[in-house]
Amino acid sequence: MTADRSAAHPVFWERAIELAERGRGLTSPNPTVGAVLVRDGEIVGEGWHRRHGELHAEREALADAARRGRDPRGATAYVTLEPCAHHGTQPPCADALIEAGVARVVIGCDDPTGKTAGIGPERLAAAGVEVEWAEGEPAARCRGLVQDFRKRALTGKPLVTLKLAMTLDGKVATRTGDSRWITGPEARALVHRWRAEMDAVAVGSGTFAADDPRLTVRPEDHEGLAGELRQPTRVVFDSRATVAPGAALLADVEAAPVVIVAGPGADRDRVAALEAAGASVIATGGGPPGERLAEALAALGSRRISSLLLEGGPTLAGVALTAGEVDRVEAFVAPLVLGGGRAAVEGEGPELIADAVRAPELLVERVGQDVRMSARITEW
Repeated sequence: MTADRSAAHPVFWERAIELAERGRGLTSPNPTVGAVLVRDGEIVGEGWHRRHGELHAEREALADAARRGRDPRGATAYVTLEPCAHHGTQPPCADALIEAGVARVVIGCDDPTGKTAGIGPERLAAAGVEVEWAEGEPAARCRGLVQDFRKRALTGKPLVTLKLAMTLDGKVATRTGDSRWITGPEARALVHRWRAEMDAVAVGSGTFAADDPRLTVRPEDHEGLAGELRQPTRVVFDSRATVAPGAALLADVEAAPVVIVAGPGADRDRVAALEAAGASVIATGGGPPGERLAEALAALGSRRISSLLLEGGPTLAGVALTAGEVDRVEAFVAPLVLGGGRAAVEGEGPELIADAVRAPELLVERVGQDVRMSARITEW
């Protein structure tokens, strides 16, 4: 049967990517994936990976075609990530496409994991299915969908997004430490949505001591958050294990796990008290701050954490940037001027402008009263 080659493929890619985004924050440690089945220029089935452990996008699309009473034989499948060929929580998607009689599969992005890379496309081709790889903008957008999945697969560490909220003169707090609220409610609501989409959210010990935050997603506090939300793992980088067992974030460790990253000099009794309160403690070695951060990120990655939102404070931000551990920067600039106070990022930094971290990509938009600047530092 001849494969569908409709000229409307940008429309189908748009739909597949839109579907994949619906699984954001719910599929980890699996990637977000969308799939569209097209025959005679029309969509006959579509699906996305809704939640870890449930059907993958390709099988969802085939099930959707069955519900519609549409035959997928001879169809073209647009899939944002290469179909798997191994048994995990679900059976191989490549096999499902072959069994359904799909004639052509167009793939948006490769899967770098050893158990998958290239195996699914090879199996499809061996069965007589035409395999094609997307190019240009569709390929770039599909790759963008799975940056967290790709980074952990390639490095063992989570994708790190540094969030900053600052005044026009680059301050995050007054000279007395007051920081609530620099940004408006719209920006804060967006950050809560990011928390729900990330595997983990982290702060440094200074920020924690100043604010005693819960670091949970609280949709009731912010308009615009609706639907099913997942609580992230909450991480505190606290080399001396100074977090008190009675801290706010330890009140609901069953619903939202807590991880304390402690240094080699942390008091053993404090560590034991935190563990007794329900926290998990990662003990790092005695190297410089950048090495300890890298070690902690690897430990978080081993716990299947693929994405980390780094919310503060300035010292931790400086260490992460200097160590080259930041992949994305999300900066909100509020229409305020302090003329003093604490800078958004601290640390020595480079001696020359030429040695500064430069973002190859920058997007700017208004969010309520604030300006949001999104910078991509590293591509995976």
